[in-house]
Amino acid sequence: MQILSYQQQYAKYFELLNKEWLLKHFYIEPIDEYVLTHPQKAILDKGGRILFAEYNSNIIGTIALLPINSSEVEFIKMGVNENYQGLGAGKLLFTAAIQTAKEMGMKKVILYSNKGLIPALAIYRKHGFVEVPVEEHVHYERCDIKMELELL
Repeated sequence: MQILSYQQQYAKYFELLNKEWLLKHFYIEPIDEYVLTHPQKAILDKGGRILFAEYNSNIIGTIALLPINSSEVEFIKMGVNENYQGLGAGKLLFTAAIQTAKEMGMKKVILYSNKGLIPALAIYRKHGFVEVPVEEHVHYERCDIKMELELL
């Protein structure tokens, strides 16, 4: 398994992988639709990064990093194809994303999630993320937990 950086030909996988888990657990909100169909404008043009996990020549997972300011980045749009879960792609993507955040000079990583996504929350906690209060007006209706990680 290897981690790849965004290339235009991977845009379809970014959309498909994320829509797969969103539709399984929730629904696609307008902000999701915009980000997933316009990754260049929504993420890359803002200094963000998108990473992919490739396994046996298949793109099986993705994670994006969206800068909030010069020292904080938000992890967004994380997903692994259901047929490939359990191979460690999520952990590998998450580790690569943390390293990428450090390389970007970030001091803190935040993410928003949902308490029902127990396997994902376990990965976040294993990497040192701690729960912090959720702001009153977050950009996702499904969000009921916010976590952050201070980078060294």
